[in-house]
Amino acid sequence: MSEQNRLGVFKTYKLYVGGKFPRSESGRVYEVTDSKGQWLANVPQSSRKDARDAVVAARKAFGGWSGATAYNRGQVLYRVAEMLEGRKEQFVREVAAAEGLSKSKAAAVVDAAIDRWVWYAGWTDKIGQISGGANPVAGPFFNLSTPEPTGVVTVLAPQKSSLLGLVSVIAPVIATGNTAVVIASADAPLPALSLGEVLATSDVPGGVVNILSGATAELAAPLAAHQDVNAIDLTGAGPELAKELEIAAADNLKRVLRPRPAEADGSDASTDWLAAPGTHRLTAFLETKTVWHPTGALGASGSSY
Repeated sequence: MSEQNRLGVFKTYKLYVGGKFPRSESGRVYEVTDSKGQWLANVPQSSRKDARDAVVAARKAFGGWSGATAYNRGQVLYRVAEMLEGRKEQFVREVAAAEGLSKSKAAAVVDAAIDRWVWYAGWTDKIGQISGGANPVAGPFFNLSTPEPTGVVTVLAPQKSSLLGLVSVIAPVIATGNTAVVIASADAPLPALSLGEVLATSDVPGGVVNILSGATAELAAPLAAHQDVNAIDLTGAGPELAKELEIAAADNLKRVLRPRPAEADGSDASTDWLAAPGTHRLTAFLETKTVWHPTGALGASGSSY
């Protein structure tokens, strides 16, 4: 059959939950258009049940992922960068359509997203050295502070930066041993759903990252109040929604990462995701455990450490 007579195969975008690619249990979909209003695809409109399923998957994966060595987590994140590099052309097309960028600018964004995975891969076995350490105490003890992952983190992805911003909020969460339930940009979810396919082939255990598409407010509300979610990143929420979610999150004392002051107008367009990310997102979802250990002369025999 000649190429001219062949019908193209439209891609069916799906959610990414527990390492699998389900449709929404509700059966709902919504249309996604490019920056000029041209139809791109139908994507799943996730329900509250999908959000609860994602939390179950993230909790199930937390033990194994948080227990993996930092070196191993770094290897996995580097593998994500490798796989993303191999699918660069696809992501350039999707980012260009989603954000209305030229091909060259979209390519620069995808390059930066790949580099961001490598950057966070390098931090996995170093973050403990800057956020923990030995504390001076007055007494015959060693006093050590060590960072530990918080648990399941809900991440509201940036609404305007469909790939680089998305990677910039996911990578630090999982680099430090947390698992994530991610709500993709409502208007530009295609790069996020395709990123799920990259994660599935990058040695990232199923459930470590779970990606939902749909209405941000509809999905974020039950996740903010969910008793098995330990923290929430409100980057993709406007001021009013962020305030409501923060109140809901207080019920079980979740850690909350608020939008930075530059985003206080409700838009994350002012955020320069190309800038150096720093370490604040790495430390945002870490708990500090302090250990006391006796030293000096002990016991009747005078033995000592």
